[in-house]
Amino acid sequence: MKHFNYLTELQRSGIFFQEPLAVTKHSPKEQMAYAVGAALYMPSTRSDLSSVILTKKYKELSTVIYCLEDSIKDSEVKLGEENIVLHMNKLAGALKRNEITESEIPLIFIRVRTPRQMTILCEELEDSVKWLAGFAFPKFSGSVAKEYCHTLAKLNDQYDSVLYGMPIIETPDVLYKETRMQSLLFIRDLLEQYKDRILNVRIGATDFCGLFGIRRNVHSTIYDVSIIREVIADIINIVGRHFVISGPVWEYFGTSDRILKPQLRESPFHDLGEEGKKFRTHLISSHIDGLIKETLLDITNGINGKTVIHPSHISIVQSLQVVSMEEYLDACSILDHNEFGVISSSYRNKMNEIKPHQRWAEKTLMKSKVYGVYHEKHSYIDLLSELSPISAF
Repeated sequence: MKHFNYLTELQRSGIFFQEPLAVTKHSPKEQMAYAVGAALYMPSTRSDLSSVILTKKYKELSTVIYCLEDSIKDSEVKLGEENIVLHMNKLAGALKRNEITESEIPLIFIRVRTPRQMTILCEELEDSVKWLAGFAFPKFSGSVAKEYCHTLAKLNDQYDSVLYGMPIIETPDVLYKETRMQSLLFIRDLLEQYKDRILNVRIGATDFCGLFGIRRNVHSTIYDVSIIREVIADIINIVGRHFVISGPVWEYFGTSDRILKPQLRESPFHDLGEEGKKFRTHLISSHIDGLIKETLLDITNGINGKTVIHPSHISIVQSLQVVSMEEYLDACSILDHNEFGVISSSYRNKMNEIKPHQRWAEKTLMKSKVYGVYHEKHSYIDLLSELSPISAF
């Protein structure tokens, strides 16, 4: 899998100062953890699980999570399991016949309901398990969290394949303040024991909101919901010190009436003229401005990537992960100076402190490897306009 591989060589050279590297499930874990990016949930009962990949229906797709949990009915679980096995075997067959290459396969995860389901699926997948990147663990807490991790370790020993786990923190004991610290410390200590196979940690904000009967509207970000903002901060503080944290899902797509004014400034689109205005109008009418704002807030808070439930969101989230030239040069400058101290940014607009900014610089260069670096004065707008020709709007 290589981010933005759907662009032509000419398009990539025009946008990127440094192009993204290809990533597979056998790449270093640190690269994979950041490369997950926008992870698209797909109900496991869909009849097109494999054809979406084989036909490149969603050409931006880099990570997919086949869901056996909340997205399907309880009565459909067996059907979902069988369907996943069927379509994973179809992908394996296409790879064997050279109809598709490994670099064209997204990272594939399965969101299971129980630890036992992981074992059942691996047994039924047989050789096709090697194309599975791992599992997402819902309701990750207490004894079931231990069982998920133990089962993951056992399957890695049993199969000649690397399988990663992505815990989803979304249970009441983490949301409720009186039990939060104890629960998060338990999760942190447990994950440390299995850190070689824990890819990243995901936040189930929809489940959290549901516990209080709250649902953010299209004009708000998840950070506007104070009780969720608070728990996200604690998850980052306790678990995010040693693990990559991924952002919660943005639920909205399509069009509806607006109450508040748009959140996208006009000036970044001016260079594109009238077509730029049309492009901005399209983003606003689809409520993409809310997704952009929330994703930028994710990044500001140290969160990388995001769960998505609509394919139109993939390119938005991915384009915002690309490192700017200014960030890249600052990061390189910080890491090039071995002694502690303060240096001026080459952009002459900020001070870079070597010691405090070192971890930021390391993370920035890791992201630059998997998402690339924009040319000077290029941004997500340039990338999105290449993906969706502006004249279409």
